[in-house]
Amino acid sequence: MSSSEIQSLEKIAEVLIHDMFNVQQGETVAITVDKGSYMDIAQSLFDKIKDACGLPMIINIPVGRGDSEVGMPDWPVSPLLAALNNVDIWIEMNSVVLLYSTIWETVMRENKKMRYLILGHSTADSLERVLTGYNISDLGKLLNRIMEMARSTNVVRVTNKNGTDITYLTDPAHALDIDDGDYTKPIFGTAPGYVNIVPKVGTMEGRIVFDQLQNTKIFDKKERLTLTMKEGEIIDVSGSSEVDHFRKYLESFDDPNMYKISHHMIGLNPGVKSLVGEIVEDERVWGGSDFGFGYTSPIDMPPHGQIAKSHFDGIIVDTTIYFDDVKIIEDGNICHPSLVPIAESLMNGVNA
Repeated sequence: MSSSEIQSLEKIAEVLIHDMFNVQQGETVAITVDKGSYMDIAQSLFDKIKDACGLPMIINIPVGRGDSEVGMPDWPVSPLLAALNNVDIWIEMNSVVLLYSTIWETVMRENKKMRYLILGHSTADSLERVLTGYNISDLGKLLNRIMEMARSTNVVRVTNKNGTDITYLTDPAHALDIDDGDYTKPIFGTAPGYVNIVPKVGTMEGRIVFDQLQNTKIFDKKERLTLTMKEGEIIDVSGSSEVDHFRKYLESFDDPNMYKISHHMIGLNPGVKSLVGEIVEDERVWGGSDFGFGYTSPIDMPPHGQIAKSHFDGIIVDTTIYFDDVKIIEDGNICHPSLVPIAESLMNGVNA
């Protein structure tokens, strides 16, 4: 391993374990991995937790046959529950994730002190861009301000120059949250840099023209794929050589809820300027939008959630976003007068 690679791992571990989690003496930390995980990252986190006098363990589990509930037959359920229900922190680094599975739901429900973060199959280069080089407090100011605006919004519209034009209603009973990198309190955490809105069921209408979509190769082929939405469900897939493949992917679940919208994330990570082909990073591309489909936790859509066999996400870039006809982002740039100074302060501090 080169000195630059070692320095990158050290930087990632220092920011995540010290600045974001602020691991304290005696705190227990589980890092779950599988055969597809980047073990050099996991080991670096393990070592940094020890340096902070925390008590880490790496739990290596089988690669699931699919994410979430699909993988349940492959995982040792009882031992995992016994461990994860009793740790302070869980960092999920599996290449095939437990997120939204029965295991995950049980732990999130029963371990009230849990500080959870999913990093998935992210590379060190990606994590360095996503986690480092900006001020967590400044990011929090921007995300909290946009979340406040979203809380008083009834209708959200998202467009871009590639042909996306989608609207949906908000629901005050549904989750509206952010991740700004503060993992010091019990949290269902993902990588920093977004505002997440769970739309009102049955209200999304229009078309989403994806620049990247999980379970397709449209990013690699520089193509796009369009999902047409009606009453919150996918009614048509069109637009690239991946159409047949993606239709078969959806049909393979034999689950109508896999066609339903789950969430809309507004990407605002100052270190992520363009798509690179890594989902955790790309979901947070500055001025972009991520749309998730399928499984939705009861945490996000109370009281029962949206039960589905799995969950997938897609990303569009350079979005224009309206809250009740008020434009807050235009072509990927924050434009609302109350947000511009906060965004400029944040961006001016990137890698300063």
